[in-house]
Amino acid sequence: MSRRILLLIFALLLIPVGVVAAQTDDEPVVRGVMFWMDGCPHCHYVIDNVLPPLQAEYGAQLDITLVELKSAADADRLYAAGAAMGLTPDEIGVPFLIVGDHVMMGSDQIPAELPGLIDRYLAEGGVEWPAMDALEGLLPASSVPPPAAPEPTAAPAVVEDVEELAEESQQTPPIAAVEPAAPTRVDGAIEAAIVMFGMVLALAFVGVMLFLVRGGAFQPPQWDWLWTAVPVLALFGMAVAGYLAYIETQAVAAICGPVGDCNTVQTSAYAKLFGIPIGVIGMVAYAAMLAVWVWGRARDHGLPRWLLLAMTAFGVAFSIYLTYLEIFVIRAVCMWCLTSAVIMTALLLVSAAAAAVIWRQPEPVFEQVMG
Repeated sequence: MSRRILLLIFALLLIPVGVVAAQTDDEPVVRGVMFWMDGCPHCHYVIDNVLPPLQAEYGAQLDITLVELKSAADADRLYAAGAAMGLTPDEIGVPFLIVGDHVMMGSDQIPAELPGLIDRYLAEGGVEWPAMDALEGLLPASSVPPPAAPEPTAAPAVVEDVEELAEESQQTPPIAAVEPAAPTRVDGAIEAAIVMFGMVLALAFVGVMLFLVRGGAFQPPQWDWLWTAVPVLALFGMAVAGYLAYIETQAVAAICGPVGDCNTVQTSAYAKLFGIPIGVIGMVAYAAMLAVWVWGRARDHGLPRWLLLAMTAFGVAFSIYLTYLEIFVIRAVCMWCLTSAVIMTALLLVSAAAAAVIWRQPEPVFEQVMG
């Protein structure tokens, strides 16, 4: 009798454990997807400071999948996901978090709205990952619903006549080969190609002009007033590069204008060089050119002019490379980048004209420097 009582008590003790286990298996889960980009301070803030405390609080009931933007294809996914949520490319920035039918962006909106959104969806029984084509292949296998069982088909008719079977097989149309999709037209490609061609011509013109001046076949006009245009152009260039640096470091959408797709360019893998945003590099380059000009005004000798010519020639060559990437690799054009390229080309022509004036002076440049 006592043995039966002990077994009954043991069974009663196991009932709550089973109930808790069943509740754990049936706990609602809130799932979401967040697009982020390396080098984006707002993204790293959310990943390092916002998500970990929430994950510790909700445990297995919170599942956020992170998608890093590393290529133009990743950016296309982001824009497609944004379009599915009713947003235009100009309205999209990173970090970009989708939970249910809600979109949150930035290091202010996400921590402000995500905790309340988690509680709401948990109270409603949880929410799965967003169902959209842009996320295909990015989500864990467990989130992909199993394929529907194929509907049963009628058994094929038995063909007893071999000649009839051959005749039927000949009537079956062949499977058409899948042709690769034709590349889409790049918006602003014509404008970018014109700018790139102009930069190539400018480099060639400067080389030919200096060759003719050196050989005495061409006497450059005394256009010293062009030297005063350097700071104006450099300041314009710093303003453009500064805006691009702001876009890249703050991960906000750019104002692109009617032509081009600046945001695709700025979120591509080519928007940085050795981990440094191109806009920041441009600001430093324009500031260095302005400093060389100030140096030349203070000392009034030829070395600053030649140094500025070398810097602008390298800048134009690098701008040609970046413009080529926009047209043929990234397949998107940034009008701010083209504006910077035009400014750099103008600086090249001005510095070349200023250097040509002193090219044939009898006193060597280094003697002027030492004197």
